[in-house]
Amino acid sequence: MRTLFFCLCCLLGTAPATLLAQSPVQKDMSKITLVIHGGAGTITRQNMTPEKEKAYQAALQQALQAGYDVLKKGGASLDAVEAAIHVMEESPLFNAGKGAVFTNEGKNELDASVMDGKTLKAGAVAGVTVVKSPISLARKVMEASEHVMLTGRGAEQFAKEKGLEIVDPSYFHTETRYQQLQNAKKEEKVQLDHSGDKGSLDEGIFTEGNKYGTVGAVALDAYGNLAAGTSTGGMTNKRWNRVGDAPIIGAGTYANNQTCAVSATGHGEYFIRSVVSYDISALMEYKGLSVQQAAEEVVMKKLVQRGGEGGVIALDAKGNLAMPFNSEGMYRGFVKADGKPTVLIYK
Repeated sequence: MRTLFFCLCCLLGTAPATLLAQSPVQKDMSKITLVIHGGAGTITRQNMTPEKEKAYQAALQQALQAGYDVLKKGGASLDAVEAAIHVMEESPLFNAGKGAVFTNEGKNELDASVMDGKTLKAGAVAGVTVVKSPISLARKVMEASEHVMLTGRGAEQFAKEKGLEIVDPSYFHTETRYQQLQNAKKEEKVQLDHSGDKGSLDEGIFTEGNKYGTVGAVALDAYGNLAAGTSTGGMTNKRWNRVGDAPIIGAGTYANNQTCAVSATGHGEYFIRSVVSYDISALMEYKGLSVQQAAEEVVMKKLVQRGGEGGVIALDAKGNLAMPFNSEGMYRGFVKADGKPTVLIYK
């Protein structure tokens, strides 16, 4: 049989190895996995009423379902990541899209990034104010331009040219977020999403403690490809067009089929300095650590030593996942091939 195969290859003028390399990748539905987060920080049980917890769990389950629906049909990990993040960008519960915080100037400046673990291609946007889905724009930058990151007006012009949905800036306005800005201005400080709030309920937005409401997703599809994406509104009362880690490839987002896919949430400056997402991948590649070991080494040791607060979701090509955080809580969840979602908040 091997001789016959070799002769066939010779007749076709194709080397056996090349012919095998060109064969289609087989599906393996048993390992499909989606992991999401909706922010980490001081998420206290005292402030978490049953009503709040139910709302957050419902939103996270909806996001998991949206991404899982893609994966279970044999869809790409990139599509699953985008679908899951869409749900959270459209929910006022999270600091991304509709629920984004306000800058010192009273604007909502949105950042996002996405990365394809198969090709190592990436796309990112920062400081956009009229694009309904920043994660979709980040993906469009990756797929329809020669660049990795676009910012501000240029990114918005690109979005218009590529036919993405444009909205009036008022779409992102929520009264609770606006009041957070007023409180932050009185105290003359920059706040990380929900910091300083007392657990109020308004417009369906629940605020408590000091929470980083960035959203993100990582996915493994039936073809063994990983993808990661992150979307955020940044810091309340931020100035000078500050940009955090969410749109920075290697800091807030990273994906590589050979190691893992990572999305982070936390105090962005620390995550940028520590190159958190890539560091997890590097520990796996160069030290042979598991995804769990690598994620915990970075989040629970390195970040803590440097004073950084937050967490990550990470996933390897075998479907192993990690969700470490060094804060009191992190909105997070995952779903695997059995389609049964798991949503968690506290340690």
